[in-house]
Amino acid sequence: MAGGERSSWRLRIGPYFGEVSALSFVPLPRPMSPFPLLLAGTGSELLVYDVRSANLVETFQVFEGVRVHGISLQSPDNNDDPFCSAAFFIIAIYGERRVKLFRLCIRLGLNDGAGSNLGVRLELIQRLPGFDHWVLDVCFLKEDNVLAVGLSDNSVALWNLTSSIVVTRVKSSERCLLYSMRLWGNSIRLLIMASGTIFNEISCLRCCVECFAVSLFSLLERCQQLMIGSVMLKQIIIWKLIHERPHPSSNQLKEHIGSNSSSAMDAHIDSVNYVAYHLNKLIGHEGSIFRMSWSSDGTRLMSVSDDRRWGSARIWLIDCQKQEFDNLVQTLGNYVSSDLTLFGHNARIWDCYISHSVAITAGEDCSCRVWATSGDQLLMLKEHIGRGIWRCLYDPDSSLLVSAGFDSAVKVHQITSSSSKEAREQYGISDNLMDQRENFQICIPKLANQLSLMDSSEIFCLPLLNHFDGVSDASSPTSLLYVRHWVGRYIDVAAKASMITRTELIQLRESQIICMDILPMKTSESSLNLDDIVAIGDGNGKVTVVGVNNRGVTPSASFSFNWSAEKERQLLGVHWCRSLGSSYLFTSDPRGILRMWKIEKAALESDIHVTSIDYNALLLAVFTSSFRHRIMCIDASRKEEVLICGDKRGNIILFPLVDELMVEKRTEIIVISPGDQFKGAHGISSVTSICIVSSQLNDADIQTTGADGCICYFQYSKILRKIEFIGMNQVKDLSMIQSVFSSATSGDTKFNKYAIGFTSVDFIMWDMTNETKTIKIPCGGWRRPFSFHFGDVPEHQNCFAYVKDHIVHVHRVWVVAKEKLFPKVLHMQYHGREIHSLSFISAVHLSTLNKGGHSWIATGCEDGSLRLARYSSIKAGRWSESILLGEHVGGSAVRSICFIPKIYTFKIPMSSTSNKDTHRISNDSSEDQLLLISVGSKQVLTSWILQSSSAQNKNSDYTSDPSKTELSSISFRWFSTQLPSKFASRQKGLEKLFKTSEESNHLTTECDQISTLNSTFVDQMDNDWRYLAVTAFLLKPVDSRTTICFIVVACSDATLMLKALLLPYRLWFDVALLVPVKSPVLSLQHIVVPWDSCSKDAAPIGNAYLLISGSTDGSITFWDLTEVVESFVQTVLDVQPQMFIDCQRRPKTGRGSQGGRRWKSLSNASPGNTFSNSNGIKQGADMVCSENEFANLSTMDSDQIHTPSSTQLIDVPKGPSNIFSNLCEIHPSCVLSSLHQSGVNCLNVAEIKKCQYSKSEITYCVLSGGDDQSLHLLVFGLQVEPTNQDAGDNQCTARQNYIDDGDHNRRDGKRYKLNVLSQNSILSAHNSAVKGVWTDGTWAFTTGLDQRIRCWQIDPLFRLSEHSNVIISVPEPETLDAIIHDSGGNSWYQIAVAGRGMQMVEFKSIAGDDE
Repeated sequence: MAGGERSSWRLRIGPYFGEVSALSFVPLPRPMSPFPLLLAGTGSELLVYDVRSANLVETFQVFEGVRVHGISLQSPDNNDDPFCSAAFFIIAIYGERRVKLFRLCIRLGLNDGAGSNLGVRLELIQRLPGFDHWVLDVCFLKEDNVLAVGLSDNSVALWNLTSSIVVTRVKSSERCLLYSMRLWGNSIRLLIMASGTIFNEISCLRCCVECFAVSLFSLLERCQQLMIGSVMLKQIIIWKLIHERPHPSSNQLKEHIGSNSSSAMDAHIDSVNYVAYHLNKLIGHEGSIFRMSWSSDGTRLMSVSDDRRWGSARIWLIDCQKQEFDNLVQTLGNYVSSDLTLFGHNARIWDCYISHSVAITAGEDCSCRVWATSGDQLLMLKEHIGRGIWRCLYDPDSSLLVSAGFDSAVKVHQITSSSSKEAREQYGISDNLMDQRENFQICIPKLANQLSLMDSSEIFCLPLLNHFDGVSDASSPTSLLYVRHWVGRYIDVAAKASMITRTELIQLRESQIICMDILPMKTSESSLNLDDIVAIGDGNGKVTVVGVNNRGVTPSASFSFNWSAEKERQLLGVHWCRSLGSSYLFTSDPRGILRMWKIEKAALESDIHVTSIDYNALLLAVFTSSFRHRIMCIDASRKEEVLICGDKRGNIILFPLVDELMVEKRTEIIVISPGDQFKGAHGISSVTSICIVSSQLNDADIQTTGADGCICYFQYSKILRKIEFIGMNQVKDLSMIQSVFSSATSGDTKFNKYAIGFTSVDFIMWDMTNETKTIKIPCGGWRRPFSFHFGDVPEHQNCFAYVKDHIVHVHRVWVVAKEKLFPKVLHMQYHGREIHSLSFISAVHLSTLNKGGHSWIATGCEDGSLRLARYSSIKAGRWSESILLGEHVGGSAVRSICFIPKIYTFKIPMSSTSNKDTHRISNDSSEDQLLLISVGSKQVLTSWILQSSSAQNKNSDYTSDPSKTELSSISFRWFSTQLPSKFASRQKGLEKLFKTSEESNHLTTECDQISTLNSTFVDQMDNDWRYLAVTAFLLKPVDSRTTICFIVVACSDATLMLKALLLPYRLWFDVALLVPVKSPVLSLQHIVVPWDSCSKDAAPIGNAYLLISGSTDGSITFWDLTEVVESFVQTVLDVQPQMFIDCQRRPKTGRGSQGGRRWKSLSNASPGNTFSNSNGIKQGADMVCSENEFANLSTMDSDQIHTPSSTQLIDVPKGPSNIFSNLCEIHPSCVLSSLHQSGVNCLNVAEIKKCQYSKSEITYCVLSGGDDQSLHLLVFGLQVEPTNQDAGDNQCTARQNYIDDGDHNRRDGKRYKLNVLSQNSILSAHNSAVKGVWTDGTWAFTTGLDQRIRCWQIDPLFRLSEHSNVIISVPEPETLDAIIHDSGGNSWYQIAVAGRGMQMVEFKSIAGDDE
């Protein structure tokens, strides 16, 4: 083996990518940084972040297979040195039953390569012995040089940092299981601990010295140290710590308590015995207590739980230091009191934090809330996804709030920029950054001829523009706020509320103003000496154009002219196209007609005070939409010669815009019809914006937004003049998206994208790059008139205005900032729930991008999302990116995914009709149409197509950053989705079932009828079935544009279906039903066997297509798909269904969107043409399209029928029978029963290059794992033999009698035998169920619920022997995949395992690692 001998190969743990379980700030000296460092624990790793630069400084592996649960920092000494360049800290990191002590060294200028000027090193100091219970918290007692460790059995262990031994362990007399424990104090004398249990109570305890045996009541008289723990009784118990000596008097006890000296205890720490005495119990929670937090002075305790009726966060006042102990029993109730209860969360709260000014809570509802100490909610952040936020942290000095959770994201906010200035002053929140937010109102004056105040129905829109006198004066912008009402008055809003001035530009006295659009002047048109050009449309159908000059003291109108554009009450919109400039204006009417007007340059250069010439506009063209809905937005490109529009009903229309039309003077009006159109791009919701965002050699990318809360992406082919849907981004936090804004600061190479829109009542700016909410302004929703404007840094430069009644409300913040400070995302977001399946993205043409150990991994999650993650093995290895590909329809869980890395060639027989499918050629007609297939709940099957690497590079936001060019070249986009049919009723399904049973005479009993009903017609009935497994392969016929993807899916109703997807036409067909399947199939693998490699003859005979399935009954089944696949391909080439069947063009979103056209399948394509199969295929059976019942072609909608050209006419018969009417059945080739005692969870197949058993046949090995904790390795061979041999030699053979029936397989005069060469099993391969396996015939890798990856060596006799194993940080592993890298003759493996998160493990030789 290349890379070293097998004995030298080792498994090496890589980084974990999943939930963040611990957070801690590291305060830095002022000379080093004004912001602290952040320590984050994820898996077994410790991540160190520079908060200011948002860079990952360093990663440390602190445990092996143990998750980091908490981080505790020893209080550092004050360092006032102004030239300080280094800092040292002692930190304790704990997880499960282990605690480790480290020295953290931080220096300036040691880590320039990480994008930060800070260098960090971590040195192990001490490793505490393993405890018998889980560690819940640790606390440094600096005065005593002791580390206190709180354990889950309601005990505390004291670890002497000097002698490195456990001094003592104090157990509470109340034995109970703890969910949480929190410690406070810097000495044993002041040690306070809080712990909560499932019994809903908090007990207060303190460690005491055991001096004599007394009753519990008498021990209450001797309390000094306070501890809090949870027990069944709803009370608070207080305990005391004293030295071991004779019973003291009351005066002696007071003397001891009043003494501040602890020298005696310091001298005898190792010899003193301590006991815990309960002081009190806190009563109030109704649910399990999950987390608690002490204030910095120990006087307040905050606790959170899952009680949902009375609120789940409480603040308690703790004050025991000033109490008199003479009569402790009488004053016991004064120690603890409930201060307030916080309401707001609608699910369990996982974490909390309390300071002197604010309290923080984070919960399962994915919200992080900031509370004042009075109980008022100041802020709510809801930016995480999945199962919730595990940890929250707040730094009072810098006002930084950090949240982290299940989705792996670590997000930082500065809450001073989100709360009002008055609230910060009232509640004492520090204000380090100057807040420039202005909120003011403008009252529109009542006109003399009006009898009542103007309400919002009389104001239609508020175009808002900002102008700057120069770069040096950018901090004082002049904002022009154009407000119009029925008499046409415009006002100007100056920089500050105290400087508001109103200037009337123009009045239209004849009619009401209906619409308005403003064109800011570009630098290229500076010769016009204008700032803005305003186009106005009124009720009489006239258009008025006004030039605005804002270079004086007040804005003024430079010119004004008008003309009649429409009939009365028919003008609904005026549109400037910024790419065409001020010479062209478009008007729209209610019937979907768009008119293009040419404005003379002389009119734009005229002076309103000098000239008296009445200018007019020339009508160049009329664009008519076939949808007949009002045009809402437009964009055009002279380079692409295209005009694209969006209407009120979510449709996209594309018109040709030839250059001759715009240059030459024409006297006649040209009527232009659509060149292409896309129905239902945003369902039935209005298209709010449309933009041509980029252009390549032959394609142009188009972006649209809509009132359905979606951003859609299209691609326009210049050659084909067609528009095609290529992707969609659904922003769940926005119900309506108005536009998408891109911004990049001078120091950034990556553009940040922001979605601007509304929820029901709020204006929202959503950071799409970091998935955070940056602006939220209550305004009453999008139906009120509004306007907005953003600067280079939208978080610090934004202005929003809206109208309510007769008042204009303006919210503005404009701070000069060269870079975006906060919010920031330190750790990228990943799945928020469990991962069920993963697959490496590997292909031949991607091999150059995989050099250096770069890998791309696709994952499917329980929440229905698919993501693409990039891993780089440079240095210690790091996850570098996470891209959201999309979601399943309705958020149905993704159960299995399959990447198809290769396209197999299908050779067409010479007698077959050649394929001339030139109709509806897609942009995806390249040779490499590689697909990613995902299946899941609700029987959702989705395909994702690999985007072209060259196109991605050209349209990448990272083109200026070479390190990220490779990442941008790999991505997927949605291609097509198949859903179960819902058009057929249950009664029709029953009637069809019994009709079929009578004709076939196969159903003789009622049980048989019920079984066939469940297996054959399950798609026609309402059900909650889900797909459990999927496998697929691609076939491309020679000299054909069509590519066919054959997909086999296993459903939870114990059905196995072969489907076909026609590329690039997005047509789905149900091809065959694999029967019988006695139990649900959990795993699938396929093999494409090249007959040329296993045939004894030299003549090429094509491929064979085999399927291997593993079921819940422990059996493994082989299926031969060859004849069905070939027959279907030949039928498709003959019929060419893409010529007259429309396809699904857009995914369904379920948010008021119809998801494009409802696609229909082939119903009357050609005469019945049955075919027979010699091996398990039902005679005379046909194939059916994915929809069960369809109308005839004569009843299809007109927009769903594609009429071929004269050179492509085909005869479409009208008979009721056709070749796609029924499913055919495929029976198994052989079944290996009871290989596992329970379900076969996973399968993997690999070809064996050199097999000592047989040299004349192609050999494969199948590795399987099951719930019975066992592994099974099956080796089999396939061999082609002449047809003239005896039938007895044609049986499937095996070394053991596991084959049920041995029908030999025939193909083109050839037949083959399946010979089982070897079988080996390991009964206890894992300590729990095996969940994932992979092999290449030499090595095998497996994982199970025991949280281990095991490496197995396969010897020449195909026996498994364990080579090594490692413990991983992924809880509850669900899936595993691996890939081989080969660089310079040295090969190594990358193994990815996923469940609750994902982790990479590398397997390579020690010698290769050193190289």
